[in-house]
Amino acid sequence: MIFTDRIHAGAELAAALADYAGHDNTILLALPRGGVPVAAEISRELNLPMDLMLVRKLGVPGHEEFAMGAIAPGDHRVLHQEVIEALRLTPEQVEKVADREKAELERRDRVYRGEAPALDLTGMTVILVDDGLATGASMEAAIAAARHGAAGEIVVAVPVAALDTCRRLERQVDRVVCPHQLADFGGVGRWYVNFSQVADSEVIELLRQHRQEGQGTQEGQL
Repeated sequence: MIFTDRIHAGAELAAALADYAGHDNTILLALPRGGVPVAAEISRELNLPMDLMLVRKLGVPGHEEFAMGAIAPGDHRVLHQEVIEALRLTPEQVEKVADREKAELERRDRVYRGEAPALDLTGMTVILVDDGLATGASMEAAIAAARHGAAGEIVVAVPVAALDTCRRLERQVDRVVCPHQLADFGGVGRWYVNFSQVADSEVIELLRQHRQEGQGTQEGQL
């Protein structure tokens, strides 16, 4: 399966999540930036609220595309010790990367969410959405943050992923929804025709549109 773009992927993933349509006490949390257009399409099709779960990959120094772990707000970290040990990375090197990515998390929180209050996930069904999963490090950090927030049920939802990553995450959450789980994965971008980088401005605009649509729905129910 090759997706035209993230909107196309979101539409297919929405079909796989159809049993959550319109559910109370359920929220989509998109992993920026690539997960936001996917989640926005699911939100439109299933009438579910959407917000962000900010995470950052911890890239190996000099090879930043290769993850040695990930970080989420509240300093929730997932470290792949086997990678760190194999590359003989020192604690100081790991901390330097973590400090840089923590600063970027804080920047994105200010840019994306502004003065919006912190999310209260207590008892909620939280659906964590991204555009795909390779190693799953960022998603594991998101899971840790959702669990720390006392989410009632945690669902991982992605359109495409490495098969072994899905199997590993199934042991950490209540449910993994992924229509295309592939043994020969080769990277998320391989499964998209258009996999262009999502800009901060697009994330902000999609959040703005979502909030306006949500307010319109509430007004229509009064």
